Amino acid sequence: MPSRPTKSHAIAESRPGRPVSGSVARNCVLPFVAAALLIHGALAQSDYYRHVIFDNSLNAGAYWYSTGRAVAPSGLEQRDGHLPVEERFFLTPPNALRIAWQSEPGGGWDAEIHIVDFRYRFPELKGGNLFFWCYSADGIAARDLPEIVLSTSGEGLQVAQFPASFTVAEPLGKFTSDIPAGRWTRVKIPFDDLETASIYPFHPEHLRSVIFKQGRADAARHALIVDEVRVDDDRDSQTGPAHALRAPLRVTATGYDRHILVRWEDDETDAPARYVILRSREGGPFEPIGIEPAGVHRYSDFPGKPNAKATYKVAAEDWEYRRSEPSESASAQTRELSDNELLTMLQQAAFAYYWDGAEPHSGMAYENIPGDERIVATGASGMGICALIVGVDRGFITRAQGLERMEKILDFLEKAQRYHGAWSHYMDGATGKTLPVFGMLDDGGDLVETSFLMQGLLAARQYFNGASDRERRVFARITHLWETVEWDWYRENAKSDYLYWHWSPRWSFEIHHPLIGFNETMIVYLLAIASPTHGVPAGMYYSGWASQETEAQHYREGWSGTTDGNRYANGHTYYGIKLDVGEGTGGPLFFTHYSFLGFDPHQLRDRYTASYFENNRNIALINRAYCMADPMHYKGYGPDAWGLTASDTPGGYEPSAPDERDDHGTITLTGALASFPYTPEASMRALKHYYRDLGGELWGIYGPRDAYNPTAGWVSPIHMGLNQAPIVVMVENYRTGLVWRNFMANPEIQEMLKKLDAVRGNRR
Repeated sequence: MPSRPTKSHAIAESRPGRPVSGSVARNCVLPFVAAALLIHGALAQSDYYRHVIFDNSLNAGAYWYSTGRAVAPSGLEQRDGHLPVEERFFLTPPNALRIAWQSEPGGGWDAEIHIVDFRYRFPELKGGNLFFWCYSADGIAARDLPEIVLSTSGEGLQVAQFPASFTVAEPLGKFTSDIPAGRWTRVKIPFDDLETASIYPFHPEHLRSVIFKQGRADAARHALIVDEVRVDDDRDSQTGPAHALRAPLRVTATGYDRHILVRWEDDETDAPARYVILRSREGGPFEPIGIEPAGVHRYSDFPGKPNAKATYKVAAEDWEYRRSEPSESASAQTRELSDNELLTMLQQAAFAYYWDGAEPHSGMAYENIPGDERIVATGASGMGICALIVGVDRGFITRAQGLERMEKILDFLEKAQRYHGAWSHYMDGATGKTLPVFGMLDDGGDLVETSFLMQGLLAARQYFNGASDRERRVFARITHLWETVEWDWYRENAKSDYLYWHWSPRWSFEIHHPLIGFNETMIVYLLAIASPTHGVPAGMYYSGWASQETEAQHYREGWSGTTDGNRYANGHTYYGIKLDVGEGTGGPLFFTHYSFLGFDPHQLRDRYTASYFENNRNIALINRAYCMADPMHYKGYGPDAWGLTASDTPGGYEPSAPDERDDHGTITLTGALASFPYTPEASMRALKHYYRDLGGELWGIYGPRDAYNPTAGWVSPIHMGLNQAPIVVMVENYRTGLVWRNFMANPEIQEMLKKLDAVRGNRR
């Protein structure tokens, strides 16, 4: 391996430590430890992303969150309009960014590094300076360095729209001496030294782009490696000596099919900035392979082949790059797994999102990780409860641990704000107060999110239905929450044919969004009809959900862009597959997942289809067939890469679907992986492709990343609460039917099915 010069060799060389024998993985099930350190972890992660603009690129080759432009005769090295990723020299492993240019008279260039755009990132950066590190193999004189501009626009030097602004271009050499050859140099730019060049003031807390641009036209080729770009105050006087950081404890390594999971413990009382993961192969030196921010105590190393053995150590590091002694070592080896073991591996990894990654005060699920640690998502938490059942049954955690987590969640839900029994879409995990993320009208109850939550709670009510006093109390508490949801209130009035999505004590039904199928909201009508205390007539299934009224037809046409299925029934054939129910070609695949995590589609039929299981299967098959046909000619699609559904995309959260209007080249991994009950062979092929072929970029600390777009060269930087749980749960429903069986065991659900059968033949 080539040498990797770093600042004082502090990253490339581990300090002396006493190595001990680590554990080699014997199987795929790694028991989870009690999550006693979550509060420290959540706060530490939140702080980390209020400082860091760039630390590493998920993508090899080019960094998605960057842009480059050049005007001849000047030149700038680019890859598809982005900055190249540097993998030989770095400060924060495993990579950095490469800015290579030639400045000529009459030309120009600019290289922009943008803040990582993940959903609900805390909006303000904290600190009085911009810091970053530079490295040059040959050295660069200060006068030959680029100029630098800071912008509060995500598009850098594009025309600023209020309140975006940008600073006067300053010579980078003003803040540095000459950049020496073969040595990392830290650059500090005080914000107080910068002036706005925009018509608006420059607010550094809203910094979104760091821009290097042509300086002196010396007609020479230069290359500057840039790493760890962050905003911070001077910390020299705030941080204790290096020995204040203690080594992480109880490091373990577990080998799977193509990756090794490294875990450790740390109470983080010393407030590290990050952890550095070090790896040794075949008895060689320990070298840095990656970092994780404080608050994360797991790292996924991806050797990418079976029979790869490695030994690991972990060290804590502060913001001044002073590092603890390395931990004791742990070793593991990958091995070829059977299909059954691969499924367990997949479920356990995605389950960790709801266990290790849960909000610490409430036990609820975050909307996405990384994200805003204040925000817990009601619907994702219900799905996470379904995943919790799987985690207990698979032995990922003990039954006692599962009960303890359920009790924490119930403690939170019983105290959280409710609106005629419904919870809001998002809540503050520490207080239970509503967070109106979508605007001022979104300050009340959300019946759809409540239904996803209640689906999970009812499945848990039957699963934790033992004879012990503890389980009896959990059963009773869930029953009380279930019976106090006023489903009938969300009908708006006794004559309404529809249930409505939202109600607010301040705005009443002003949003006025009727629930009309076919989409993900079927479970709302099923639970509303099933409610023993606040039920609605079974006939609303047909007057509301499957409505034939003009309003319902226009609703379906509006979001699908077609008249196919605008009367709920479809009847058309796509790619040789007939679709009984669904708009257009079936829509996003989450329509076949969210309402059916607990509700078994085998047990539902209506006037329009004899089996919702078969209908859902056909939606999945059409989705795959569309991706195989790939009419938009996007990269990466095929028989093993399919599953268009709602997810993170390069343009934000979008519901992708198998039609030319709603297909933007983004493949969401949960699409195929949560479809295991419907398409087991095709889903297994997709799993092996995502994991074995693409896992170096797509496999993260909570299993599959949310999505990727091969055409754009983008990989989602997040895992998402609505997409990890369906993987865990639907794989289990395919394997054992566990969650379906427990949810359907609720007597109210069986009674509801009888009511639906009674009205099935009665047409209006």
